[in-house]
Amino acid sequence: MPRPPRISQEQLARELGVSQALVSLVLNGRRQGINPESYERIWAHALQRGYRPKGMRLAAAPGTAVRQVGVILRAPKRLHTQSRYFSSVQHGLHAALAAHGLTTTFFGSEDELDGARLHQLLAPGHPFQGVVLLGEVARPFLDALRALERRIVAVSARYTGLCHSVFGNEATALEQLVRHLHAQGHRRFGWLGGNSGLGRHEMRFNACTAALRGLGLQLDPRAMVSLREADRSEGAEAARQLLPLLCQPDAPTALICFNCLMAEGAVRALRHDAYRIPQDLSIVGADKPRAPSDDDALAVTGAGCDPVQLGEAAGRLLLASTGAADEAFTELLLPSELVLGETSGPAA
Repeated sequence: MPRPPRISQEQLARELGVSQALVSLVLNGRRQGINPESYERIWAHALQRGYRPKGMRLAAAPGTAVRQVGVILRAPKRLHTQSRYFSSVQHGLHAALAAHGLTTTFFGSEDELDGARLHQLLAPGHPFQGVVLLGEVARPFLDALRALERRIVAVSARYTGLCHSVFGNEATALEQLVRHLHAQGHRRFGWLGGNSGLGRHEMRFNACTAALRGLGLQLDPRAMVSLREADRSEGAEAARQLLPLLCQPDAPTALICFNCLMAEGAVRALRHDAYRIPQDLSIVGADKPRAPSDDDALAVTGAGCDPVQLGEAAGRLLLASTGAADEAFTELLLPSELVLGETSGPAA
């Protein structure tokens, strides 16, 4: 039997009323900057017409593509040392994407991904439907990523005009904590900061000072410590640095921590030094607390957004992203919630 006539890209373009260049890009798996409906329509028509040239990327065809989303963790975090916070974010992200038939692939941490590795992962025709950033990354890294893939959602970081982002309402969370402590009679406050040098620390610190200023109060300048990692060990270290001050009669009666992990560490360190929490000192954290890690630990008082909901919202933003050059970027602010635990009480 004679072979059926060969279908060319030019013929497909004429039949679809689009340019041959657009047809070529789509059939080579290019999605960036291309309307999703046009992508689907070109593929469907090409397959229906029997277009099968050598080298066509059938894996990129709708319905046959490996639908994955890349995940990048901020430096210097590692997958095996990441906090429960980002683990919870990933859980929410996975749930939102799985409902639409997508999975997640961990690319690595920011400082493990140089330009060559990013090009290898996101070469033209790559199967990924976008990238989610967990935490704040450096601007040059974001620029390098945007040059390869424009469907990007940042979690707990804001890059106005550069990509989508989702984060909790830090201002409301700190105001809830400050007003709760103020209602308990506290008037002298200290700050245990983490992620020093990152925008997230500055956001929470500024929100804390603004909430205190609204009540005619301020942080005790002697009782402000800012460290790098924002984990339990640094919470304990920050609290130990304040031990000489806490012996003074005008010492703070409440410590506000960058997050609940630092609050847990501070509580452990001070209880080890015979401080009664919260009878002698109240300690709170500026994110949503989790259940205590062991039977002897106290449930921390905290305020913030549910990290699982952050992950779910990031998944929805990514699914709606087109990657088009003129796409408007969304900055999604989720509400915070005050959760009362065992680490806050009336001022001594």
